[in-house]
Amino acid sequence: MAVIEELYIGFKIMAGVDDGDTVKRGDTVIEFAGEADRVLTVERLILNILSRLSGIATATNLMVRLARSVNPTVRIAGTRKTTPGFRVFEKYAIEVGGGDPHRFNLADAVLIKDNHIALYGDLEKLIRTIKERVSFTKKVEVEVSTYEDAMRAYRAGADAILLDNMRPSDIVPIVNELKGKVILEASGRITPENVIDYARTGVDIISSGYITHSARAIDLTMDVRKTNDTK
Repeated sequence: MAVIEELYIGFKIMAGVDDGDTVKRGDTVIEFAGEADRVLTVERLILNILSRLSGIATATNLMVRLARSVNPTVRIAGTRKTTPGFRVFEKYAIEVGGGDPHRFNLADAVLIKDNHIALYGDLEKLIRTIKERVSFTKKVEVEVSTYEDAMRAYRAGADAILLDNMRPSDIVPIVNELKGKVILEASGRITPENVIDYARTGVDIISSGYITHSARAIDLTMDVRKTNDTK
């Protein structure tokens, strides 16, 4: 809510819920005061921000609750599929909803994707080369789509393995083999409708672009009330 006070000098928060609080239809989310022309100038901006971020937090929280109903330790993580220029806010909304923001940018960790492997040609050699060249502080994660590639990535020293667009039934044998030895992340078209199936596999992380690119904005409205305060 602090963003409202920063939009214009003179805005003052009078009351409001805390980030992460549950609200229902008809609740007042925030009450603030300011000069009339300035309030109306930022009306749509405020509503757009709060509606968008509230929708992301709500979608994230739903995914967390569903997944942890069958896998209490699993994390729901975001992706970099965010609105251009708005990533820091959307990542914050994921955290408010109980999720993990995942990477903010390419420098946060090394993620070897299918295109990297296709260009380099040798999965094991690529992993070893990267492990030799990057700082020990950087995790190296490898995207795979088969059991065989998951095993190769593990043997080559990957810190985490991203099981991309795999069916839950195909993930289970990998979890049975590698659980506790390496971080296992499932990703690819995971939504509230199927997140329980993926959580049941026993993976450590479930990342979902859905919570940012498909979350439904919460319907908010701003009602203005004139006061007699002339100060």
